[in-house]
Amino acid sequence: MEWVLIAIVVLLVVWAVWTYNRLVTARNRYKNAFAQIDVQLTRRYDLIPNLVKVAERYMSHERDTLEAVIQARNQAMDRLKQVGGDPTNSEAVRQLSGAEQGLSGALGRLFALSENYPDLKANENMMQLSEELTSTENRVAFARQGYNDAVMQYNILREMFPNTLIANNFGFRPAQLLEIEDPQKREPVEVNFS
Repeated sequence: MEWVLIAIVVLLVVWAVWTYNRLVTARNRYKNAFAQIDVQLTRRYDLIPNLVKVAERYMSHERDTLEAVIQARNQAMDRLKQVGGDPTNSEAVRQLSGAEQGLSGALGRLFALSENYPDLKANENMMQLSEELTSTENRVAFARQGYNDAVMQYNILREMFPNTLIANNFGFRPAQLLEIEDPQKREPVEVNFS
């Protein structure tokens, strides 16, 4: 009987260590996935001042829009620094999501206004910066998808019973998805048959 009790205790300890290690692995995966987002967002933030500088030459009376883009960029950069490579801070990740949404909206307004300036649209620097920014936006989207997948896997693992017993006792907090809403995607599609 004593051997059976020892075997049960050993199995419980092995299970606890195995579960703990799986949780650590999942947490490190989503942290790494966030690091990939960090790289792409930093690249995006670095491109924006150059884009605004080129646009300023042509859009001098659109100063409010240009300043809004820079302000949104600076706010997003501050939020990214708040996360500081620690995506376990759910509130900071939520604030980053909001700041990114604001930046996307400001950039959308800038590009919409640039349509009114044919010389700006034809400017080689503007075209190159726009292309780089579009490429970076795609990279951000892929990195965000990878991060959100890793977060989902981590959260599922930590919430499953009996894993939740280990997760709660060893400080494995829930992770926050990085959701960046694009307001234009919510607008209805307009179909014109004329």
